[in-house]
Amino acid sequence: MQPAPTPATSAAPFPYEGPEALRQPIEAALRRVVDPEVAMSVVDVGLIYGVAVSDQLVHLTITMTSPACPVTDVILDEVQSELDRVVPAHYQIEVELVWEPPWTPDRMSAKAKAFMGW
Repeated sequence: MQPAPTPATSAAPFPYEGPEALRQPIEAALRRVVDPEVAMSVVDVGLIYGVAVSDQLVHLTITMTSPACPVTDVILDEVQSELDRVVPAHYQIEVELVWEPPWTPDRMSAKAKAFMGW
């Protein structure tokens, strides 16, 4: 029997639905991915829009600060690689790049805003 999905909470850095046992490993993996343009994790920058884990799939929705971001491929590759390290092998990982809603600095964590002097 699988654990019930956990709905996203406002205290979480991004919406998460899925087994509680995977929440922390996935978040830790994503925190290891650094946006090289600002030297902060993609979680703190607010690029992760959500993670949904179902029976065989981990679906992650991510954006960039701009469609012209020169490091998009680097970030997407690192997200995939870090998730591959922590997600059980029977899961397929799907990383979806989206542009809606557009990213804004409001998505940044308090830590990231303080780092940027905002």
